[in-house]
Amino acid sequence: MASKVELVVEVKSPAEKLWTAMRESTELFPKIFPEQYKSIETVEGDGKSAGTVRLIKYTEGVPMVTFAKEKVEVADDEKKVVSYSVVDGELVSFYKNFRVTVQVTDKGADGGGAVVNWTMDFDKASDEVPEPDVIKETAAKTLHDLDDYLLKN
Repeated sequence: MASKVELVVEVKSPAEKLWTAMRESTELFPKIFPEQYKSIETVEGDGKSAGTVRLIKYTEGVPMVTFAKEKVEVADDEKKVVSYSVVDGELVSFYKNFRVTVQVTDKGADGGGAVVNWTMDFDKASDEVPEPDVIKETAAKTLHDLDDYLLKN
């Protein structure tokens, strides 16, 4: 049965700056979040366009997963939307389908911050699989921590 989890995060960083950082996450996230990411590497494609596959290796402190392969399904820099599906890793055994879509928009006309709409669509492999609350919580923390980093750099 298809399920959806949505998260809205307001940040102080301008939308363009946040979007650029998210699009550069392959290089940036292991540097600024070493407690979460051992490495992120592009294994197919150019690292940003639809069709790209990235291998993400997580640290031991991350619950449930040691690695994930993500396939970029949609990448629209003009609309600041990226969508990816998890195609390999532990999450595949918990969820038959697992897709995250992220859109960044300006908060207001004055350029004072941004709003991130993060949506996760998934199908549990069985009724015993827990709700992906920890994934939502991690996404929220990552977005806030990225905002803090961008405000200082």
